[in-house]
Amino acid sequence: MPIFSVPESLRTWAEVDLNALRANLHFVRQRIGPAPSILAVVKANGYGHGARETVQALAGENTIFGVANLQEAAEIKTVANPSDVMLLGPCLPGERHAAVKNGHIVTVSSAIEARAFSEYGNVRINFKIDTGMGRIGVWKDVAISELQSLQGIPGIEIHSISTHLPSADEDTVFTKHQLNGFTKLAQKLREMAPNARLHSLNSAGILTLPEFAGDIVRPGLMLYGCSPIAEFCTALRPVLAWKARIVLVKDLPAGAGVSYGRTYISSNPIRTAVLPVGYADGYPRQASGQGCGVLINGKRCHLIGRVTMDQIIIDVSDLPDVQVGDVATLIGNDGVNSIDAEELAKRSGTIAWDILTGIGRRVERFYSAAPEKKRDDSVEYQSPPV
Repeated sequence: MPIFSVPESLRTWAEVDLNALRANLHFVRQRIGPAPSILAVVKANGYGHGARETVQALAGENTIFGVANLQEAAEIKTVANPSDVMLLGPCLPGERHAAVKNGHIVTVSSAIEARAFSEYGNVRINFKIDTGMGRIGVWKDVAISELQSLQGIPGIEIHSISTHLPSADEDTVFTKHQLNGFTKLAQKLREMAPNARLHSLNSAGILTLPEFAGDIVRPGLMLYGCSPIAEFCTALRPVLAWKARIVLVKDLPAGAGVSYGRTYISSNPIRTAVLPVGYADGYPRQASGQGCGVLINGKRCHLIGRVTMDQIIIDVSDLPDVQVGDVATLIGNDGVNSIDAEELAKRSGTIAWDILTGIGRRVERFYSAAPEKKRDDSVEYQSPPV
């Protein structure tokens, strides 16, 4: 286990295991084989783990890095070079010049959009096709005519042709149909763009349908140790643990109300501990009253009352020796017990992506030592049948 040097004066923090991150990347490679390139999605501050540190840990793998916008691209530029950076979302007209100037791969949803970028110089485009997501991308039925209209326009290089999967974690039948259709369409498009690389698989797609890997895959959540497919949870190593120190221990009598709205009334005398985290730090308010808990001294202790902006209240009646300064684990392991992002998300009525990306700036990140640039020596994972 990595060792993190955390000051005793720190109220709350996250521990990020960079070696676990690289082990998860190795598992991606196990799934898809040696040929496809990896587009590591590091948007939203590396899914809350720290974009720069995430990029530094993965840079040796010759990956492409995917971000949402120019601001995120600028943040990782100094550590991503010479790796490519792809802007996964559309650019505003006022952002196009900077995107071209900085040499980013831009995602476009129409020929008009591609031409607008080329006005500023040579540009590489990711030609996005909407095959069922209903978000960005040119609709599949007009993709051929749109790409034909780009033929002969100077300065446009079609780097890749891609699509996105809306339900790879829920509907394999639809997803396989979607991917078969995209593959057939892409074969026709490559007659016009023979050097274009194909990509469609997100984390759920990599896990369930790796045979559709194409030329590039786009792992996101799974890099950070969370699986959108339950059968693969044990194959991945959680990268982040979130912890906080108890700032107050307090005894309350029977009949005492706890937190706003007095939604929790103690039926017996209880001992409580106050943790200095709340929804301003990313701990979901929706966790209130849903059976959520934290780990203290290896024991699961329940959250009681409503989550407030800066504090949560924990029932520590079963821990007679608990004291101010003791560490509580909100996400992570403590002894034989663990709480993962998926559990907190499920109890809060949301998803792990929301939990991880929502951990705020007041939660300082600490990183394990720089990972060694070598293959992970973990036991080879045997995939379950899909």
